[in-house]
Amino acid sequence: MKIKRLYALLSVLVVLSMALAACAPATSEGPATTEEPVMTEEAATEEPAATEEVPATDRRGGWLDEIVFSVVSSDSAISQLEAGAIDFYSFNLSSDTLQDIKDAGLNYTQSYGGNYGISLNPAVFEDANVLNPFSNRKIREAMNWLIDRNYINQEIYGGGSLPKLLPITTQLVEYTNLIATARALETKYAYNLDKAKEVITAEMEGMGATLGDDGKWQYNGSPVTLIFLIRSDGDGTRQPMGDYVSNQLEAVGFTVDRQYKTSSEAFPIWLGTDARAGQWNLYTAGYLPSGLTRDERGNIQQYYLPTSIQASEPFISNVADPELQKLGDDLAQGNFSTKEERDEMMARALELSLEDSLFVWVVDQLVYAPYNNNVSVTYDLAAGYESAAMGNYNLRLVDQEGGTMRVGTNDLFTQPWNTIAGSNWVWDSNIWRATSMGASPVSGGQGLMADPYTGLAWPQRIESATLEYEAGLPIVQNLDWLTVTEVDQIPVPEDAWVDWNAADQTFITAGEKFPDGTTAKVKSTVVYPADLFETVKWHDGSPISVADFVMPFIVFLDRAKPESPIYDESAALSVDAFLPSFKGWRITSTDPLTIEYYSDSYNADAELNVLPLWPGSPTGLSGENSWQILAVSNLAEAAGEVAYSADKADLEQIEQMSWVGGPSLEVLKKYLDQAQAENYIPYEATLSQFLTPEEAALRYENLNKWYADHGHFWLGTGPYYLDQVFTTEKSLVLKHFADFPDLANRWSSFSDPKRATVVLDGPGQVTAGEEAVFDVIVNFKDEPYANEDIKQVKYILYDTTGAVVAIGDAQAVGEGQFQVALDAEATSQLATGSAKLEVAVVPIPVAIPAFTSFDFVVQ
Repeated sequence: MKIKRLYALLSVLVVLSMALAACAPATSEGPATTEEPVMTEEAATEEPAATEEVPATDRRGGWLDEIVFSVVSSDSAISQLEAGAIDFYSFNLSSDTLQDIKDAGLNYTQSYGGNYGISLNPAVFEDANVLNPFSNRKIREAMNWLIDRNYINQEIYGGGSLPKLLPITTQLVEYTNLIATARALETKYAYNLDKAKEVITAEMEGMGATLGDDGKWQYNGSPVTLIFLIRSDGDGTRQPMGDYVSNQLEAVGFTVDRQYKTSSEAFPIWLGTDARAGQWNLYTAGYLPSGLTRDERGNIQQYYLPTSIQASEPFISNVADPELQKLGDDLAQGNFSTKEERDEMMARALELSLEDSLFVWVVDQLVYAPYNNNVSVTYDLAAGYESAAMGNYNLRLVDQEGGTMRVGTNDLFTQPWNTIAGSNWVWDSNIWRATSMGASPVSGGQGLMADPYTGLAWPQRIESATLEYEAGLPIVQNLDWLTVTEVDQIPVPEDAWVDWNAADQTFITAGEKFPDGTTAKVKSTVVYPADLFETVKWHDGSPISVADFVMPFIVFLDRAKPESPIYDESAALSVDAFLPSFKGWRITSTDPLTIEYYSDSYNADAELNVLPLWPGSPTGLSGENSWQILAVSNLAEAAGEVAYSADKADLEQIEQMSWVGGPSLEVLKKYLDQAQAENYIPYEATLSQFLTPEEAALRYENLNKWYADHGHFWLGTGPYYLDQVFTTEKSLVLKHFADFPDLANRWSSFSDPKRATVVLDGPGQVTAGEEAVFDVIVNFKDEPYANEDIKQVKYILYDTTGAVVAIGDAQAVGEGQFQVALDAEATSQLATGSAKLEVAVVPIPVAIPAFTSFDFVVQ
């Protein structure tokens, strides 16, 4: 399953500047409007109290001495746990395995967020004799009527997942805020085979195809054959899902070539080939969010537009509706002034996304990762352990320090490992985070730590932070570890870096790019601890330095410039999308290190606008970058021997760069030796301000020794280091990093999410035109949920057709007790027959709403 690149990821630098605004939407459709969620009056002052005792320790780094990861088939995961071959299967299993997990007496994580859908190839094929029906937008739209999502959920997922229509996570924060729009679209696009066939027939005939006597579509005398890449690995559900969709396509006249493949086999065809070459028509795609996502407005751009941050096929081949293109780009870049404007844009974008349907979504899963009873696991509520920034930090054996944990997962090394344009698969990214300094909720960047229960951020390495924002912006502070100020204007200083001159190898300043001056909507200032450069070390023993902070941003911009020796056309799209809202950053002090960041893009949660610019991946992946590995990698790419990205590697017919295995290692070693011999300082015109010859010599010496000892070039500053790598056998060993600055129990308070349960009760029969009252009971572990910890209890009233009739807020009548009072006006809109009341409880300690519904009869 491919992890979302932020889900709006561009980078620790990019995504944070394009952070998704978690505004509380007011719906634009239906007779009733959705009111904004009630915001908390006061910001939280400390990390949440643990519901389990935090273990005392003086141990630094990770809890474990060693973690051994290996690939284990999901089919054998439970039996291998029972046999003691592994302690934890970290990849999420589908909902139909839950009973087997329970029967085996295993513990398990439970999370939402993983989703499956059908990726469609939108290109007109180069071979004019081969018709691609999905180059027609209306046929793609008709796929939504063709697929019975409820059937798939019941038959394949045992009814334990959630049918998914929209590019936002069903029943999570964004969906709850846009509930009226979501429900209206679900009604419009409900399963309707006849309608799907009607639309497909009209469009196929318009494209010149004919329906033969055998009921099969023909084009230029040949069957219209759809190549369907159907994943046969993972949790085992994509193959039956692909078979069902194939059956439906055959029912409306298509011939389907079902090609069953593993992730390693399918991925190079799906995203690695030119869509016009016609090597595929459909693919059973799967995604996980990078964590609990409070706002999903970047999904429009990511999943439908050629400006997608994925910057690859099939996205770059999609000719999107101009309105959708503008909405998607504006939403991703934060080009709106109010919550109301943002919400209207989002509602319209959801409508247009279904008309485009580059992706046809099928299910949002409720999934489980099983583990033995002597294991303690922290996991992200929306995406599970493998997407949790704290996952590896807190992973331990119960009542024990040290020891070895054996973890099985679905795959490893699916794509080459480099943090510029390498693997973005969830199982690989999980390892990268273990070797890194925390992770931001919105970018995969470090310096902050993502809260696995709320999607907010806590300071991981920074000492303090301030945020200034332009008056009137819908920004809310939730936690008090940062100082937030509303100001009339934020001028960008002339010496802020805003772009890159690849020819001169120097930053372009705001004064040069904006001679008349410019302003920003938000300004983030972070201050690092005074002892940062003494306490934080790379795994090869090198102290972290200012050059490590500057180098990744240079590489991000340099790869997009034609004048650069490492120019990559595929990188230019992301940079072009990023620059309009980026207003600059600068280092105002190196003692202590103090960084300012200016942007016109913002997030509605103040904490998610803090931009640490820690030396993480500059392209939105997990992992970290020491300046010297980037220097060596740049030399190798500039020489034309390897390339960071698959796109450039394919174009140049060279190896895609891997820092951990394959032919790349010999190439990188050669250029490491060259850099060491020359005492090479990359981008000397700029980095010489932050990098001395002495530091350069030490870095190259340490990296060479590291390679001699470990056989790879993977470095980080996290609580574990990558010790051994076996790319052929698909296994690896992480070891405890004793020089990590934090105690092992720093994040142990995150042990038990305070998820709400809700019961809704009321009259089984309601008279139209008369008031009806329903009771809502909200609990946690059979005790009343504190009202101060509940943001909102929202209700949605549906008529007999499933249309939304009214939306509003339940009123508190006691601790954990609420009432929904439907007045005479609301019930008068209900026709005789069945009706339904739905309730969504939005807690504060966790960002997962609790849903329930109650059916009644209207007379």
